[in-house]
Amino acid sequence: MTQTLQSQNLQALHLSELDFWRETGHRDEVFARLRAQAPVSWQPGNDWVGQGFWALTRHRDIVTVTRDTATFSSVNSILMLDKPDVPPERKVFESMINADDPKHVRLRRLVAQGFTPRRVRELDDSVRRRSREIVDRIAARGECEFVEEVAAALPLAVICDMMGLPGTVYKRVFDLTNIVLGVGDPEYGVDLTGPYDAGWELHHLALDHCRARLADAGDDLTSVLVHGEIEGERLTIDEVATFFTLLVIAGNETTRNAISHGLLALTAFPDQRRLWMDRWDEVTPTAVDEIVRWATPVIHMRRRALADAVVGGVEIAAGDKVVMFYSSANRDEDVFDEPHRFDLTRTPNHHLAFGAQGPHYCLGAHLARREISLMFEELFRRVPDIELDGEPTMLWSPFLHGVKRLPARFTPS
Repeated sequence: MTQTLQSQNLQALHLSELDFWRETGHRDEVFARLRAQAPVSWQPGNDWVGQGFWALTRHRDIVTVTRDTATFSSVNSILMLDKPDVPPERKVFESMINADDPKHVRLRRLVAQGFTPRRVRELDDSVRRRSREIVDRIAARGECEFVEEVAAALPLAVICDMMGLPGTVYKRVFDLTNIVLGVGDPEYGVDLTGPYDAGWELHHLALDHCRARLADAGDDLTSVLVHGEIEGERLTIDEVATFFTLLVIAGNETTRNAISHGLLALTAFPDQRRLWMDRWDEVTPTAVDEIVRWATPVIHMRRRALADAVVGGVEIAAGDKVVMFYSSANRDEDVFDEPHRFDLTRTPNHHLAFGAQGPHYCLGAHLARREISLMFEELFRRVPDIELDGEPTMLWSPFLHGVKRLPARFTPS
């Protein structure tokens, strides 16, 4: 593969081609070449991706674009793919992640009502309780399908607990989120039609729940958001349902893949597993962020230039798509010492897996860190030798660094 890449012209390395994302082994090498030789490169359009785009592969350029919200807009889409034509009433992904200020700051301020210190403490109790229940279900068996039974089960249950949804809908929500973020993988579909249909169903599930809580409030996040207000302003039912769709997709898929990649890495680097288990309290704060950096569950995010700009010495025209590849930034040699080394004591660790610091920094970053740490704490306590047992099945996706299935084994307890 090295000889092939060295003989290839950089212009032939099209990140806009779906086939590029179906092979994972060579991506790090391709991104290393782009960082060194063409950190801001033009990727041509095609029938799958739509309009061509500028690919940003260097850490500092991605930070610059993320923070310059006056020049680079989040409106319309966060994917390298252009959105299909859908009826206005079916635009269910128009959440704060797709908004610029002042709409973005308004939505984020109102949503933040559900993340008070008291609610964060309650969430912590939920994460711990759910982690124990999940490990209880597998501990005596000696084997499990780690993604669905462990890694995905935790964030899904926690988010549904937060929103006050019954356990009867968990499986359907899990299936729908797979479809929404599985675009590009033949198992889920290669265009955006399926994800929009799945998102539409999720949105209506949330709308029904919001209407029920509006009529009969509970002590869950849905109730807080549909009844709460700040300075006389409140979220509409549709805005709460749209936030739920964002939360259940982003909060479930990204955390589940970080946990899944965490098990893969701990299997591949047993010395790091021993280090973490032996020095749990000391290592956990850095270990969680290293797992998140290593996994980088979200491969890219997109912006659109609102005005002519220069990034990394390259002129970008108003209207151009700009795609920020976090998976490349988190291996940037200028930022990380030995970036291809899995080091649970890595510090500093300025990874961009939750986005760069700025208005769009991940609202759920704290929750994701707690889910990862408490799940591995419970696994190490109950099934400390859990490891990969066979080949994982990876997601074919330009957006999500996903693990679809991961067989695991351990000594029954």
